[in-house]
Amino acid sequence: MSWDAVVVGAGPNGLAAAITLAREGVRTLLLEANDEVGGAARTERLTLPGYHHDVGSAVYPMGVGSPFFQSLPREEHGLDWLHPEVAMAHPLDGGRAVSLHRDLDETARRLEGAGPAYRSLLQPFVEHWPAFTEHVLDNPFRIPRAPFLMARFGLRAFRSTVALADRLPGDEAKALLAGNAAHSGAPLDTIPPSGVGLVLMAAAHAVGWPMPRGGAGRITGALERCFRELGGTVETGHRVTRLEELPPARAVVLALTPAQIARIGGDALPDRYRQRLTEWRYGPGAFKVDWALDAPIPWAAEVCRRAGTVHVGGSFDEIARAERTAWEGKPSERPFVLVAQPSLHDDTRAPRGRHTAWAYCHVPNGWPGDATEAIEAQIERFAPGFRDVVLDRIAHGPLALESWNANLVGGDVNGGAMTALQWFGPHRWTGSPWSTPVEHLYVCSAATPPGGGVHGMCGYHAARTALRGAFGVRVPRVPAPGGVSGSGA
Repeated sequence: MSWDAVVVGAGPNGLAAAITLAREGVRTLLLEANDEVGGAARTERLTLPGYHHDVGSAVYPMGVGSPFFQSLPREEHGLDWLHPEVAMAHPLDGGRAVSLHRDLDETARRLEGAGPAYRSLLQPFVEHWPAFTEHVLDNPFRIPRAPFLMARFGLRAFRSTVALADRLPGDEAKALLAGNAAHSGAPLDTIPPSGVGLVLMAAAHAVGWPMPRGGAGRITGALERCFRELGGTVETGHRVTRLEELPPARAVVLALTPAQIARIGGDALPDRYRQRLTEWRYGPGAFKVDWALDAPIPWAAEVCRRAGTVHVGGSFDEIARAERTAWEGKPSERPFVLVAQPSLHDDTRAPRGRHTAWAYCHVPNGWPGDATEAIEAQIERFAPGFRDVVLDRIAHGPLALESWNANLVGGDVNGGAMTALQWFGPHRWTGSPWSTPVEHLYVCSAATPPGGGVHGMCGYHAARTALRGAFGVRVPRVPAPGGVSGSGA
């Protein structure tokens, strides 16, 4: 059977690319190496019977804020976003905690002495979220439609998190910023993390930090159903080892990271391009633990017991130290730990009266060690008695995560190290960072703009590029809500 387009990799970006192509009448085949679609957004039974765990991602500020996801009829495909009462909490020593609420003013009021500075830092992006997110989730070198807004963002984002924290009085606001910036996996004295932190905090106030009822698999399950309803074909258990194995098609879109593309591309790729792919640097890996619990995590600070996400790491300086240590190739004895508490807000995740919890910290890329004790010690530090409620646990180190999902190279969940040179360097100075030197071969993994996160926009942009280049079809930069343009390719 011949196809108009073949997409390799059925994670959120591959699914988004396939849907965008199928919407335009392109006959599309989606190939997935694993036995089910989902990539790093899947829900599995890992511990005891009745407990459902998100093996990869768990909380989705950029998912609910994604223009691509907003363009889909999600209710028809069983996707229901749950918004915790508190988006995120960050415990500090002495039983204190700082909290990130949906309401910007409420968050500012709770910050000791830093409320006005915090509000000033984020208000422009919260108030103008649609215009802001349109550019943040696009090609970073494209001229923005809201230039003054993005100039204000640039003045903040192109400073290190350490420098940006100087604008915030007190230790609470600084810790709040550090925890959000640390999602980047890069040291806080470098540039990209501050932009990541600002986007995540603005998202909390603009759209929230929700989770899908039933788990991460509900997101990719909804995307798969949408694709099939558009006439698309999915083949799971189909691992691609060479580009030459793919069936003939007018366009091929790879939801793969640079090291994988270099490996399967071989001699089909120009030497210079293949060399550039092999030079791509991956960031720290993740070490992840899932727990089946007899009771909720007994946080000392009450607000943490109502939060969907908890950032565990203490002060700004402690978090900066931990992230720098992992970046330099050493595991931290006191890591910064991201904790999700889905069962507090979703009764489908565990048996009645029981709970699940999910956490990870950054470790050196490909690290073979065990960080379970360090992670649990950090949680116990702010939640005395935590270990007493643990019924079962399962840990995944960087190599196990890569085995589970080959895109997580060395356990890197962001698709590449967030350095200024890598994300804003010469290889980004093109009109289409989703294209390759090979005619009608495109890339849509998290290694392409706008980067990591479950939002589907890498796939959407790559598919737009393929539609224009291989089929002569132009679609809008941002998807229309609920729309199927249906021009026919």
